[in-house]
Amino acid sequence: MKKSWLVGISLVLVLAIVGLSGCSPGNTTVGAINLNAQQEGVWVTGKGEVMAVPDIATLRLGIEAQEATVAEAQSKAEEAMDRVMAALIDNGVAEKDIQTQYFSIRRVTKWDRVKEEEIVIGYRVTNMVTAKIRDIDKAGVIIDAVAEAGGDLTRIDSIGFSIDDPSAYYEEARQKAMADAKAKAEQLAELAGVKLGKPTFISEGIQIPPPIYPREIYVGEAPIPAPPPTPISPGELAISLTIQVAYAIQ
Repeated sequence: MKKSWLVGISLVLVLAIVGLSGCSPGNTTVGAINLNAQQEGVWVTGKGEVMAVPDIATLRLGIEAQEATVAEAQSKAEEAMDRVMAALIDNGVAEKDIQTQYFSIRRVTKWDRVKEEEIVIGYRVTNMVTAKIRDIDKAGVIIDAVAEAGGDLTRIDSIGFSIDDPSAYYEEARQKAMADAKAKAEQLAELAGVKLGKPTFISEGIQIPPPIYPREIYVGEAPIPAPPPTPISPGELAISLTIQVAYAIQ
């Protein structure tokens, strides 16, 4: 019995040795795990940035009406919003570029100290849209037209700028990023005393520029008489991306 037990152990040891002998000494593998796997070569990250003048202005605006009843508030807001929409369209904003972003009907309450409870004093209707202005030069004129159309109910939250088709700018930024990556890799190779080979890995990461909100615009009442058009300055946007490149070492 003892002899057969020893034979069994011997067979297990022989199988283990045979399995290990099949692994190359330079690439030890246990199961599917490569113990010597590591990144090789010169890994760098290049950055490219291009400044561009925006050609789209996105205006967030709407109407806010408060009355004693829901019906009164909704009717007042609807009439004012119709005038605002008409002002947008009359000034060249396409209907497809106007999108509802927010609509709500809320109770307005206050604390009654005598009754020691909240009481409803009215209802507030808010209707907000975004309007994409493709002719930035008309942004100030459109803001003024909206303010006049909506009167005291007008709310203009913000204005942001963007580029309708940034593909050409990304192409230029991509060229700059690759050149930046190559320059860094060549310097590292020179410092390390090695010869740089061809790229073996390339990965791109695009950085989308955030919208610009120069200031918040709040319209309390339509200006009388009308002042000069509201000044709007789009400035510039930074279009940038990063590229990670791995170069082989010859």
